[in-house]
Amino acid sequence: MDFTFDQKTIIMNNKIAVIGLGYVGLPLARLFATKYPVVGFDINTKRVEGLKKGHDDTLEVSDSLLQSVLLNDNPFIESEFKQKQTSGLYCSSNSQDLSEANVYIVTVPTPVDKNNRPVLTPLVKASETVGNVLKKGDIVIYESTVYPGVTEEECVPVLEAISGLEFNVDFFCGYSPERINPGDKEHTVEKILKVTSGSTPEIGKKVDDLYKSVITAGTHLAPTIKVAEASKVIENAQRDINIAFVNELAKIFSLMDIDTHEVLKAAGTKWNFLPFKPGLVGGHCIGVDPFYLAQKAQEIGYYSELILAARRLNDSMGTFVASQVVKLMIKNKIQINGAEVLMLGITFKENCPDVRNTKIVDVVSALEDYGIKVIIYDPWADPEEVKHEYKVISHRTVPENLKFDAIVLGVAHDEFFKLDLNKLKKNSTVVYDVKGIMDDSDKKL
Repeated sequence: MDFTFDQKTIIMNNKIAVIGLGYVGLPLARLFATKYPVVGFDINTKRVEGLKKGHDDTLEVSDSLLQSVLLNDNPFIESEFKQKQTSGLYCSSNSQDLSEANVYIVTVPTPVDKNNRPVLTPLVKASETVGNVLKKGDIVIYESTVYPGVTEEECVPVLEAISGLEFNVDFFCGYSPERINPGDKEHTVEKILKVTSGSTPEIGKKVDDLYKSVITAGTHLAPTIKVAEASKVIENAQRDINIAFVNELAKIFSLMDIDTHEVLKAAGTKWNFLPFKPGLVGGHCIGVDPFYLAQKAQEIGYYSELILAARRLNDSMGTFVASQVVKLMIKNKIQINGAEVLMLGITFKENCPDVRNTKIVDVVSALEDYGIKVIIYDPWADPEEVKHEYKVISHRTVPENLKFDAIVLGVAHDEFFKLDLNKLKKNSTVVYDVKGIMDDSDKKL
């Protein structure tokens, strides 16, 4: 089989299916749709209907960009494809609409359970969906973050069992880890260098050429799928460890009554000092991915010390923040039981509606354990999603005619810097800055 492709051949022949239209899948599907016929599939029918109307409620893809590639019909229909050489995106929740694709890209979530063990169920289900429509010659590319070996040891057997086809004979696989940064409008998918890989050297080259045709930042072809898988999981583990170090510094310097941010500013004057800041480590990547590597290490007989220690320390920061707020309130002679605290933000990061694995809820829970009533204001978060995920109430507008015993900046949304905090304060109100960026806070993390 000849796997030499020029750019024209790639664009003419590939029909791409993207499985999962969330924070990772939709931006990728939109980008590929500028050059290829693409069908985007998601089991969430409400999500699909919204996208068909030209709006992405995650706000990762603007309405204008989405609408510029949207198609009303499946571009894989042979007669239409041959006649018009259609490029564009068709969104669907019907898996049969994927049947004519020859490249399948899986971008489903890979969470952990309550015991921080990897949950591969979405990946297995997605593989079953693809297996039902897989044909000879097709390529399945995974982008979901996993530990080394998942693609070939967990997903490929599912594809083989469902399709009846043989791996690396009838169909092939690739792995290209996602590097989406939710809410970041500067480092968008096409501007982030992409790691690629394939189940054979020839397929690796084809996968690399496919991504290279749309990723302006370029690509890096890894020698094997396992190398590509490992590269992704250590990216986030490295950040987690570095943040854990400065979080531990924040705890130490708090006991010494030293401003951690001033210490980091001074240390940062050295050319090779890494500029990490203390904070709450949530989201779908940094707070989750290290557990995947640690789990795999344990399976092969190695107990990870540093990675899991960093996770434990970072997961303890919600309780630490709450205790710091309470200490400040006590110093200001504020009655703790029955006090009211305004929490500014519930999403896991600023200027983004993503509430996955947000650690603000840990702060809220810890404050409530003290008998404090916490009112959450977040103009970005969907109150229904917050209630469904965490059983807490959030508001999209500032509570009117209320004054608070403490105000906590949990997330640095732009809207919060336009607030007149004086209207929300009592005489002894405490202002605590988790992000370390407010000028008029009583204390910073």
